[in-house]
Formats: sequence, C-alpha cells, structure tokens
Amino acid sequence: MPNRRNLYFYHKKDKDMLEKIKPLYELADNHGFNIVKDFKQANIIVSVGGDGTFLQAVRKTGFREDCLYAGISTTGKLNVYCDFHIDDTDKMIAAMTNEEIEVRRYPTIDVTIDDEISFHCLNEFSIRSAIIKTFVLDVYIDQLHFETFRGDGMIVSTPTGSTAYNKSVNGAVVDPTLPSIQVSELASLNTNQYRTLGSPFILGANRVLTLKVVQDGNDHPTMGMDNEALSIQHVEKIEVKLSNKQIKTVKLRDNSFWEKVKRTFL
Repeated sequence: MPNRRNLYFYHKKDKDMLEKIKPLYELADNHGFNIVKDFKQANIIVSVGGDGTFLQAVRKTGFREDCLYAGISTTGKLNVYCDFHIDDTDKMIAAMTNEEIEVRRYPTIDVTIDDEISFHCLNEFSIRSAIIKTFVLDVYIDQLHFETFRGDGMIVSTPTGSTAYNKSVNGAVVDPTLPSIQVSELASLNTNQYRTLGSPFILGANRVLTLKVVQDGNDHPTMGMDNEALSIQHVEKIEVKLSNKQIKTVKLRDNSFWEKVKRTFL
C-alpha cells in the first residue's frame, strides 16, 4: 500500500490495554508504518478491542471514507468487524503490507432529527420509549403513510448491522452487497386502532423512511446511534435513508461476510 503508511490506533487508555497494545506499536514501527497521534493524519485506523470498539472508532474519527479501517479483537474470538486476533501479528502485517489488498465496503445510514441534527450510523438507529409506557409512531415510506405503530420502539439497521440488535428481535440477516435498510419492530401493540405489518421489512437504496412521534405525552423517547445514546430530549420527526458514505475495511481471503456470520452464530 504505497504512500499510505500513516497508522492510528484507537483503543482504551487504561493500564491493561496499554500493556496489550505496546507490542502492536512496536510491530507497526518495525514494518515501516508511521504511527500518528491525530486520526486526521491517518491512512489506516485500527481499533483494538471488540465490535463495540470498532463502532466507536468509526464514529469518533468521523466516518472517514478516505482511509482504511481494521479491527483487532482482544476478546479471544473474531467478530463481525474484527478480522484479527491481537496475537496474530503475522496475519496483520501480511494484510497491511500487501500492495494488492482488497477492500470491503460497509454501508451506512443517514439519520436526521427534526430537520436539524444529522448523523451517520454503521450498525443501526434505534428509538424506544423512555418510560414504562408505549408510544406511537406514524411510519412513512417516501411520502406514503404506511402504518401507525404503537409499542416499545423500532430499529432501523444497515445490512451489516442486521446481525446485531436487529437480529435479536428476529430481523433478517442481510447481505451487505444489497444496498438497503431494514425496519424492525419492538413489541408492537396491534389492535383495531393501531395496525402494523407485524414483521421486519426491507427498503431499497433510494427509499426514505420517516418516523413521526405522535405527541401524546410520551414524546421523549430514547434514541441510539449504534452503541451510543443520543442526548436529545424531545423529538417530533426522524428521517432515515441509506447514505452514500461507505466505510472501507480490509478484505481477507476466506473471510467473507457470510463466513463471519457462520463463525459468529453457527
């Protein structure tokens, strides 16, 4: 990877992690990588931890499209976003120094709150009732009123995020080569007044999903972007669509998305 040797490590700063990460710094330095302290100067951003750390690394470094992300696992097993074990240094160096390295692209979603606050998600956006009471959402696909939801909340996931929170509520696992978003319900209450599809549904790349919170006294839902909570206290409208922004990661031989799914769940 000529002229792309600036490397930034993202990890916790506690004593145990600093001890674990020390050999990685030395290894990178010995193989000609320039370790930078400012992620804006990096061509390669490496998270060290687990999938949650990878999500944080992408978020805290601004969902950069002009660099390569890689995940190193310290949990003893590989995950969806972590392609390397911390002790498998030969595999890391071989991947990073191979001039014909392949790149895997992960889709993201754009989320806009009340036409004012916008952000990206790599896994999912979630909205849930913050109190022990259901709340109501009017669901629009493009400009079509599709359904009125009453229940605990909803999850809107990317294809790679389909294996996370979405899967835990019986959502489908979606191939990341399919540009799409998936909408899954959390404990919908179906009555004569409130009717929903009752199953997850998948929207194509050009669709726009709009969720309007019915102002009935329970209009302070908890919202999450990946594994981070939003601090917004009041919300009326959320717009979600597939983003043009994609996250690039190392693509290893014999490590496709479906091989990751198999080793994680089967």
